[in-house]
Amino acid sequence: MARYTGPVCKLCRREGEKLFLKGERCLTDKCAIERRNYPPGQHGRTRVRQSEYRLQLREKQKARRYYGVLERQFRNYYEKASRLPGATGENLLRLLETRLDSVLVRLGFAASRRQARQLVRHGHWLVNGRRVDIPSYQVRPDDVITLKPGSPAEPVVREATELTSAVPAWLQADHDGLTAKVLRWPERDEIPAPVQEQLIVELYSK
Repeated sequence: MARYTGPVCKLCRREGEKLFLKGERCLTDKCAIERRNYPPGQHGRTRVRQSEYRLQLREKQKARRYYGVLERQFRNYYEKASRLPGATGENLLRLLETRLDSVLVRLGFAASRRQARQLVRHGHWLVNGRRVDIPSYQVRPDDVITLKPGSPAEPVVREATELTSAVPAWLQADHDGLTAKVLRWPERDEIPAPVQEQLIVELYSK
């Protein structure tokens, strides 16, 4: 399975803001943005002319990296979102937000999407009682998510719950029993992704 395996802190520096790709480290002063708040590379501190296309491209790259999806996969999400009723940009974020790995992060069952993806791939999570090992699995309202009984990942999951301050209103979580339920689809103001989705729509509409 294709995936990005390079240094993730460089991705945050490239986009100029925290994308929370390394979990707990992003909350400390060891975060790359806190130490070197400029793009990586020898030309990182050089001023660059901000064209309209550049702003749109950077917004798309930011969204792609925030959710940890590759280019073709992101394009497929956009095409699917464009066929759904409603605003394409909001549909796109809703599809990305309801991926199983993203939902685990929102619930506080994983410290980062990379950790969530690994836990799913190793078969530690059940959806409606069935084992799901596909991180991009699309959850739906009334889906029940539970940790596999006897899973050796339980200490890791409980440690991740300690970093969570709140769970979005469209989700319901039981951190003691390590179970959760999807109550409904998320609204745009309930998706804290640092993305201007309209710029992405403008980029793909050209």
